[in-house]
Amino acid sequence: MADRYLHLTGTAPGRFLTRRLGLPQPAPLRRWTLETPRLDGPLLHLTAGTSAIRDGLAKVLATTGLPVETRAARPAGIVLDATGATSARGLAEVHAALHPVVRSLAPGGRIVVIGTPLSSEDHHQAAAQQALEGFVRSLGKEAGRGSTVQLLRIPADGTPEAAESTLRFLLSPRSAYVSGQVIELTSDAPGSVPDWAAPLTGRTALVTGAARGIGASVASVLARDGAQVIVLDVPGAQDDLVRTADRLGATALPLDITAPDAASRIAAAAPDGLDVLVHNAGITRDRRLANMPAERWAQVIEVNLDSVLRTTDELLASGALNRGGRIVATASIAGIAGNVGQTNYAASKAGVIGLVRSLGPRAAAEHGVTVNAVAPGFIETRMTAAVPLLIREAGRRMNSLSQGGLPADVAEAVAWFAQPASGAVNGQVLRVCGQSLLGA
Repeated sequence: MADRYLHLTGTAPGRFLTRRLGLPQPAPLRRWTLETPRLDGPLLHLTAGTSAIRDGLAKVLATTGLPVETRAARPAGIVLDATGATSARGLAEVHAALHPVVRSLAPGGRIVVIGTPLSSEDHHQAAAQQALEGFVRSLGKEAGRGSTVQLLRIPADGTPEAAESTLRFLLSPRSAYVSGQVIELTSDAPGSVPDWAAPLTGRTALVTGAARGIGASVASVLARDGAQVIVLDVPGAQDDLVRTADRLGATALPLDITAPDAASRIAAAAPDGLDVLVHNAGITRDRRLANMPAERWAQVIEVNLDSVLRTTDELLASGALNRGGRIVATASIAGIAGNVGQTNYAASKAGVIGLVRSLGPRAAAEHGVTVNAVAPGFIETRMTAAVPLLIREAGRRMNSLSQGGLPADVAEAVAWFAQPASGAVNGQVLRVCGQSLLGA
């Protein structure tokens, strides 16, 4: 649904009026297209204090397609290496590095701060590195003009090369609706990507709930990136599912994900095994808890959580997920911040977050498979278009970018998780919410 307010603020009278009234002034976001595959302008590489990864990080940044400089008048992106911030005094170097240049960031620019995980043996280092999280979340709310800010933690025993897929994502138009996020890498080695224009070539992906909306967009982006896609949805959505499959050259699998034989039928549809499993299917049955009958509670838990747990367990146990595979589940900002009338939905989506954080390390160790989740905020879909006007407008504006996201924003994040080169990204929950003003 068109965001008329966003269009209004793009006009001279609209800018004047909203400025006088102190209303939000969202900037149009630059998303990935064939014509705009990367940001325009140089990438500014800064270091706060000393860094053991400076040279290695510089080599990785050179692969992003942006010219890397140490001085730039109007950078499209800024990467600040703050891995050397190990004390409260060291944080002064962070301020000294960014203070002179933050205003020069181009509209729609990207800032990525590089840190390290918190030490359990050095509380001074832990304090300084945790301080970076508060700094990044606050700067993300200040940046404005469609710019975003993230914190990427690289383990002390890891290498900057493991961060290549993540930096390519964060420093590109693909991450337009992701801001204020903290991503912590493991020390696992990434897989190889022969062609970054089609990083999923040769991989088979299955997307549930793919007949329309976010699921269809996820399937489209995975296909764009070279994957052979299987789209799954309930038999009642078969017509839309087949249309999606035909458009993408994909395989349609009409199937209720809650069926007892769902996992075996998924495995049969991918005889050579799955490389990417995207749990996107979900439902809502909203009502306040005092008015919610047991069946409405049970339906949401069954579809949104129990079926995810069950099919994941069975596909891992049967070996239907290939080594080097990727599982990506769909959580929600509701599972983090909660919503009135959605105790069932919020519980199910919070449960998905628990699944990811617990299973990720074990799945990697036992099966060579990573497990991550996206947590969408207000995304422009048919469901949100049906929300009453005032509530819909509030949902759009209650984030740092002051606008709703698009299904493609969620899909781009899923595609990043799905890449072979994202092997060091595991157990992460990425909020695709324009940095919602609700929740942590």
